[in-house]
Amino acid sequence: QVQLEESGGGLVQAGGSLRLSCAASGLTFSDYSMGYFRQAPGKEREFVAGIRWNGGSGYYADSVKGRFTISRDNAKNTLYLQLNSLKPEDTAVYYCAVGGRYRTRSSYYPSEYDHWGQGTHVTVSS
Repeated sequence: QVQLEESGGGLVQAGGSLRLSCAASGLTFSDYSMGYFRQAPGKEREFVAGIRWNGGSGYYADSVKGRFTISRDNAKNTLYLQLNSLKPEDTAVYYCAVGGRYRTRSSYYPSEYDHWGQGTHVTVSS
């Protein structure tokens, strides 16, 4: 079955950086669009970044544009999210997710994703 193993979260000061990783198995990773979402306590899960199955530049929520970068290494079946210039409001549990096979449209809603990682905590102190 599809498994997504997340890592890279932690505690960082405002202005700092982290890199999240999401190792996928049980699917032909290169065929699928992928995304990252986050969920802060008491809030709904929200879209952060997505990348299409055929790569290229990612697409982002306005709140992270210019600070976060999504990328993928198909040889390693791994998705990455580079988080720079972190702010306290970026504190959340971050989830990677599998989108559609050969999907080229941008996908912003959790319902458009089928498999989810266990989440990794990111805490940004002020």
